[in-house]
Amino acid sequence: MGPVPATPLSTGAHTVEVGGVALRYHVSGTGPVCLAHPGGPGIWWDYLRMPAVEQHLTMVYVEPIGTGESGRLASHPHGYTRERYAQALDRLIAHLGVRRVHLLGHSHGGFVTQHYALKYADRLAGIILYDSAPLTGPEQFADAAARMEGFAAAHADAHGLPDVLDAWRSVPTISDDEAMTAVVQRLFPAYFADYWGREEEFAAARTAVRGTYISGFDERMEPVLIDDRELLGSVMTPTLVIVGRHDFICGPRWADELHEGIPSSELVVLEDSGHFGHLEEPDVFARAVAGFVASTAGA
Repeated sequence: MGPVPATPLSTGAHTVEVGGVALRYHVSGTGPVCLAHPGGPGIWWDYLRMPAVEQHLTMVYVEPIGTGESGRLASHPHGYTRERYAQALDRLIAHLGVRRVHLLGHSHGGFVTQHYALKYADRLAGIILYDSAPLTGPEQFADAAARMEGFAAAHADAHGLPDVLDAWRSVPTISDDEAMTAVVQRLFPAYFADYWGREEEFAAARTAVRGTYISGFDERMEPVLIDDRELLGSVMTPTLVIVGRHDFICGPRWADELHEGIPSSELVVLEDSGHFGHLEEPDVFARAVAGFVASTAGA
């Protein structure tokens, strides 16, 4: 008897073509289907791996176009708008052959998820906005800068703090994949509630994280800015908002705005997490996600 042919939801790595560009994705776990869109833009997918969630759900981890092993636009590193990401997601969901899925977006992936829910809601059973925000731009950056100052004050004696702060200042100078990866790795401790207190646990993840440089400009070299605050009331898809109490980049202020703006949304605050609650509090995170999916699977 020969090998069983792979299906779109077989465990392992797969590739599907979207508009002439290869989209890579990875399947693991069992249960209702949940797609996971990573952040950045440009952070490679594997930091978002959620073994505790995979015990309850079939997780489909997306490598967004332009990132990791997925193909790049001819205009790379420019042109990666939310609509392009959403179109790629829509093609992937159709390829999977599941009538309705759950979509989890982490950080920048949450911006993509909000956009998808506003334009392609008929494919969704629910969305999970994980450490995200309703906007980008000066207001969001000012909040992140202030929270970074709080992080520095709270960890003033940490051996690695000067390098983290130097990396934060260097973010605007990133212009290639090598610099993107280096800055993300150097900034890594700032994304945790207590990285240095649990350094042995998280050091391998820091070494492994990688990034692709995405410019933040569209094909016309216009900045890709986001402000969904006036649109949140139009999101009718069941929504779970998850945030780490100590997240400096997309903190509780923005989770509150998402929760207050989206009708009938649920809010979960992870009290001992920063930006990576699936690593810092994996069991609490998994219970929240799996419980939400179970309650909305028939939506």
